[in-house]
Amino acid sequence: MSATATYAFQGKTILITGGAGEIGKATAHRFAANGAAIVLLDINETKLTEVAQGLKDCGSPVHTFRCDVTSADEVKQVFAAAVERTGQLHYVFNNAGYQGAFAKTDEYPEQDFQKVIDINVVGVFHVLKAAAQTLRDGGGAIVNMASHAGVDGPPNMLAYAASKFAVIGMTQTAAKDLAPYSIRVNALSPSLIGPGFMWTRQTELQAGVGSQYFDSDPKVVEQQMINSVPLRRLGKLEEVANGVAFLMSDEASYITGFNLDVTGGQ
Repeated sequence: MSATATYAFQGKTILITGGAGEIGKATAHRFAANGAAIVLLDINETKLTEVAQGLKDCGSPVHTFRCDVTSADEVKQVFAAAVERTGQLHYVFNNAGYQGAFAKTDEYPEQDFQKVIDINVVGVFHVLKAAAQTLRDGGGAIVNMASHAGVDGPPNMLAYAASKFAVIGMTQTAAKDLAPYSIRVNALSPSLIGPGFMWTRQTELQAGVGSQYFDSDPKVVEQQMINSVPLRRLGKLEEVANGVAFLMSDEASYITGFNLDVTGGQ
């Protein structure tokens, strides 16, 4: 899955939730560069517009829709509108998510726990169901955004870890349920990806928890976290996008129910 690998996405359309975020943007550029039409969904319309503007030079059609994935009705309506505008969807990157608070289990805020579950589990379910209903006549591929937090729960991230374990479980079940429709369902589990807003936020909030696992200085936390990775470096946004592209591609046509753990060798 090198940065130079190309896949045959010409004439195909990919829908990306969380399309205004760092990973959504990188994935949109990856697919547009290989000829796919892009449908971007996000709750932040301003950032959606900015991402769409940045994709103009790729030469691929780009469509944007505001969408709150926690609303089943809104997700259904947006999927229908996307099909009406593009003709057909072939791939869905179920990427919208919320990292949540950083706190010890006995101090974790209940309201934030509910918010994480509403977006990362219920929202992922809404998109997964709408994607399945949309793709079942023609087949296709779905990639759910999980996380290494859903494989090896990190300290001070109770809600996020719970939500991503759930995403991996939904992926495995959906892969079995949707195989008769020639719909492949896989998950992607990045670990430490950066630099960027999410990486900076994570190190700062981990530093503020006051746990035995991390220093109180975010700069020291950065190094502690990077040192936990055998390759001793952060993953890149482009490498995550490459993973999505591989799982959607014909080269992965026999892969379903798989969780690609992008962790730098952990």
